[in-house]
Amino acid sequence: MFESARLTHTLDKDKFHEIEPRLREDLLNAQFDLVESKARAILLLVNGPDGAGKGEVTHRLYEWLDARYLTTLTFGEPTEIERQHPGMWKYWRDIPPRGRIGVVLGSWYHEALLARATKRFDSAEFSEALDIINRFEAMLDREGVTIIKLWLHVDLEDSRRRLNKLKKRGYFERPVVREWGAINTSGELERVLDAAAEMTRVTSTGHAPWTVVPATDARFRDVQIGTILLETLQQAMAKPNEVAAAHAPAVPNGKTDGAIYASALQSPSIVSQLDLSKALSKEDYEEDLEIEQARLTRLTAEKGFADIGVVCVFEGNDAAGKGGAIRRVRQALDPRRFRVHPVAAPTDEERARPYLWRFWRHIPPRGHIAFFDRSWYGRVLVERVEKFCSEFDVSRAYGEINDFEYQLDLAGYVVIKFWLAISAEEQLRRFKLREETAFKRYKITREDWRNREKWALYQDAVTDMIDRTSTAYAPWTMVEAEDKRFARIKVLKTIANRIEAAL
Repeated sequence: MFESARLTHTLDKDKFHEIEPRLREDLLNAQFDLVESKARAILLLVNGPDGAGKGEVTHRLYEWLDARYLTTLTFGEPTEIERQHPGMWKYWRDIPPRGRIGVVLGSWYHEALLARATKRFDSAEFSEALDIINRFEAMLDREGVTIIKLWLHVDLEDSRRRLNKLKKRGYFERPVVREWGAINTSGELERVLDAAAEMTRVTSTGHAPWTVVPATDARFRDVQIGTILLETLQQAMAKPNEVAAAHAPAVPNGKTDGAIYASALQSPSIVSQLDLSKALSKEDYEEDLEIEQARLTRLTAEKGFADIGVVCVFEGNDAAGKGGAIRRVRQALDPRRFRVHPVAAPTDEERARPYLWRFWRHIPPRGHIAFFDRSWYGRVLVERVEKFCSEFDVSRAYGEINDFEYQLDLAGYVVIKFWLAISAEEQLRRFKLREETAFKRYKITREDWRNREKWALYQDAVTDMIDRTSTAYAPWTMVEAEDKRFARIKVLKTIANRIEAAL
């Protein structure tokens, strides 16, 4: 992968000064087009050995571009707050909105390479990490983020020579980005390059290819990087809808032959198989409530709870009792250690980023619990039924959501998901009660009434959701919620059981 980069690549000073003004003008024009259109976000990943010029490249980009729309995203040794979250949390947190360019130093590749070089990852673990990265980048691409991946290549002897020279001068001669301070031996340095060669081979994809940039000559390096960025900006602006069109399934005449036959098959919904007659008496409820709340209080006070995080997802029919169930769980918890996130339609800030961004940023630190009243499953429920996104977007979302929850599981998080189910008749009764009760009227909207007309569509969507996203690490719990008391106790018991198993 690095063979051609080892050849001599130079650009003389006169040629550089001839090219630079035109390149800068073209870059600025393309950047302003991106800012105005908000067609894509651009992430420029600058990787390579220390001494290859990563700091110089970053400064050059700030010289050539409008710095108001350019952000440097730097990730080094994890901070205390970053250690308390899943590994990918910090990258999701900092994704720029569409119309902006982010220069990334110390990207997700750096952590994987460092783990491989220091033998914390064996070959299988390194391959799994690269596979996760490939799926992550594929999702970003489909969600409007273009990734440019650069490996600045200098040979090891040249890298050592540059660093030793700068060290003698106290690193004041030029900016140096030191990312490999933990690599101390020649063997480890060789393993970094071997792992980098495998990395560039395995993760160079059509939507996010690697470019190995010869970095011995700074002028050649900077013009090549500027040219790559310019071409990427122009491609993003040429036909901003091309990416979505490329991923959309081809459907002749609006319907495939398979869809015609499939429409004749009647599939029962998972929800329809629940026994909604399950109920608890008031006396049994009060007894179980006291027992389960005390149990949950005890479990979350144990020392081992500080090492896990808990994410509770509440989905269900409108008026199924999600808020009431959450309140009974909250009553058993230290209020400093949990947060409830009610999920509504995305804001403009959220629409400017991949749809999982607004959920990633609310993942709690370890030792805490996050309750999501509605969640990322809106993509395969309301957005599917209301056709707010394409069929392709819905289809890919199942895998993206599974990846999201798998990363939480790998990081030591317990993901607990509930679907609270009621019958259409019970929903109607509760809707009317809300309208008749002054302090409950805020809970009922025109949208709630309109959604009742699409009851069957939601039943189908829920069945697909359960089928495709109930996993060993993040299973769905179906809650018979016709009787609120029964539902609340089942939720409490499930959460306590999952936490107990994790401790």
